[in-house]
Amino acid sequence: MARVTPFPIILSAPSGGGKTTIARRLLAERADLGYSTSCTTRAPREGELDGRDYHFISHAEFEARRAAGEFAEWAPVHGNLYGTLRSEVQRVLDGGRHVMMAIDVQGARKFARAFPQAVLVFVLPPSGQALLERLARRSTEAPEALALRLRNALDELNAVADYHYVVVNEELDRAVAQVSAIIDAESARRDRLRALDAQIAALVRQLEDGIEQVTA
Repeated sequence: MARVTPFPIILSAPSGGGKTTIARRLLAERADLGYSTSCTTRAPREGELDGRDYHFISHAEFEARRAAGEFAEWAPVHGNLYGTLRSEVQRVLDGGRHVMMAIDVQGARKFARAFPQAVLVFVLPPSGQALLERLARRSTEAPEALALRLRNALDELNAVADYHYVVVNEELDRAVAQVSAIIDAESARRDRLRALDAQIAALVRQLEDGIEQVTA
């Protein structure tokens, strides 16, 4: 049977849209997914671990790695720098797994240029009020920082047309199932199937042999 060539799946959403939660759920539920740990200059939030959630590095180290061309994408977000290492992405792909990542809109655009086989999924909140409530529940930021995230959300919504799929995260289980279905559908695309021509040729030979047997 033809095997699938692994590809990246990028989830983007306004802050509080649920992209990270959906990505974590899918990584826990699907053995065919791997995680490319991104780099950031922001401080870890409560419960986050270096090397698991992000590579937390200094601004100087980030700039040095950016200048060396190590990032597939990078972007300033809410006053901090975020980036995805090319080597991390390739490590997961070479291991035979799809790369699941949650990246902001700016980073997704750059990543798609570096890895054009990527599948881009935009996660929408069900309403503006729902997004406000989710951000308020975090209670981790000053009002000024929250206002910045909301202004950025307005700009990010204008990028929906750049994405292949849109999922509305009104109910988490349903949103996770929809993204999982997208991965399954993309895995069945003809151009992602390895050795498909050989598989078809084998089927043709078997059918031809069958025709000879029944007409002999």
